[in-house]
Amino acid sequence: MCVESDGCEPDGCGGGGGGGADEVRTLSGSVSAALKPSPEMRACKPGQKFRAALLRCRSPAAAAGILSFGNVLNYMDRYTVAGVLSDIQRHFDVTDSGVGLLQTVFICSFMVAAPIFGYLGDRFNRKVILSCGIFFWSAVTLLSSFITQEYYWVFVLSRGLVGIGESSYSSISPTIIGDLFTNNKRTTWLSVFYLAIPLGSGLGYILGSSAKDLAQDWHWALRVSPVLGMTAGVLILVFVPEPKRGIVDQTASHMRTRTSWLCDIRALLKNRSYMFSSLGTAAVSFATGAFGIWIPQYLARAQEVQETAVNKDSLIFGVITCVTGLLGVVIGAATTRFFRKKTDRADPLVCAVSMLGSAIFICLIFVVAKKSIAGAYICIFIGETLLFLNWAITADILMYVVIPTRRATAVAFQGFTSHLLGDAGSPYLIGLISDALQQSYTTSVLWQFLSLGYALMLCPFVIVLGGIFFLATALFFLDDREKAERQTKQLSRSPSSVKVTK
Repeated sequence: MCVESDGCEPDGCGGGGGGGADEVRTLSGSVSAALKPSPEMRACKPGQKFRAALLRCRSPAAAAGILSFGNVLNYMDRYTVAGVLSDIQRHFDVTDSGVGLLQTVFICSFMVAAPIFGYLGDRFNRKVILSCGIFFWSAVTLLSSFITQEYYWVFVLSRGLVGIGESSYSSISPTIIGDLFTNNKRTTWLSVFYLAIPLGSGLGYILGSSAKDLAQDWHWALRVSPVLGMTAGVLILVFVPEPKRGIVDQTASHMRTRTSWLCDIRALLKNRSYMFSSLGTAAVSFATGAFGIWIPQYLARAQEVQETAVNKDSLIFGVITCVTGLLGVVIGAATTRFFRKKTDRADPLVCAVSMLGSAIFICLIFVVAKKSIAGAYICIFIGETLLFLNWAITADILMYVVIPTRRATAVAFQGFTSHLLGDAGSPYLIGLISDALQQSYTTSVLWQFLSLGYALMLCPFVIVLGGIFFLATALFFLDDREKAERQTKQLSRSPSSVKVTK
């Protein structure tokens, strides 16, 4: 039988939601009675005291903080390699295309694995899956630091395995936070969680260059984040609860009906708000992927043109990324909360306006960089802040328009789309355009700088396109949110009360 609103075949009506007495059951996000100390814990036994203290630490805020810390480590590990990329190239003696293969293999494995973990995350214990993922990528990263220069292909393969491990974490963690909080609290904690993207990326640049300088060996850049990652994995297993899917959505507290994976994908493809916001996210990913690889190189060429080489562009860019990420996420959350009082479409509209504003300042980077490096950094600062404004808001849009039992699949599919259309190809495409422009004219230091700038001008146009996608999201947001709420109510009823079609 099928739920009429979905037209999807349920896998079963009993226990499909993984419900039980050991799961979160309050709108405030507090843990259930099974996770709280019971009246039987009155005896002063050491084991019971320890258990009571442990359970008090398993608050929703602590769980969200630990998950956010793990996400910082995810992105820090990803960009540590970028911080020592030239050292890796010299050590293994590979060409530019060979060293560029590291990022390509990582992103491809990440986006292929994301839908698989989305399927698993909607059906099995989420915290076990993501903690196994963080242990896995930590171990692979640590072991890769011992690979000798004769086995570069093994090093490339290791980055692909790291992508698989990190994919499990990125696909599942937001759904746990979504099941611990509601409304503005959920927006706030998702903002903290997605702050990890720019913060972790910037720290990756800083960690890579700093660890290399301190140890006088680039291999040590790959030996810090694994230790922190394994620590985060232990914290997740001990302090993060496994909330029931959709428990904070009031009507979903007794959700039992579950649909197939193919049905979930079909429903997501028909969800206009979800699809348009996913395309907007892909535009952000396109720009950030290209910037992460090429902006330090572009500024280095600008300094060559001005004959004022500083050779600290990666470090400065990393610091700017950290600060702008913090400001962007905080401003985004505050702005969204304010405008929700004015309009129910505040979430997608804030995303659209921030994208369009970001495109203006990113265009100015390529205008002022030839004359002023400081001016270019100012434009980067403002442009990145506006660009980072919408990361957490986009995740919140997904929570509103997708029913709880398919949110992990939705996050994973959105990640697949954003990587496929975004940073999986943007660094290579920018380099290809720059190379083509250089071949058309006489090669010089000035023209190498200009050709890369002209190629990077593609980014503002993609960002404007992303703003248009968020405007389209605003058109359908209220209808899709209402539909998701209606479907959630239907799925929450007992099997006998759900209206079905043959």
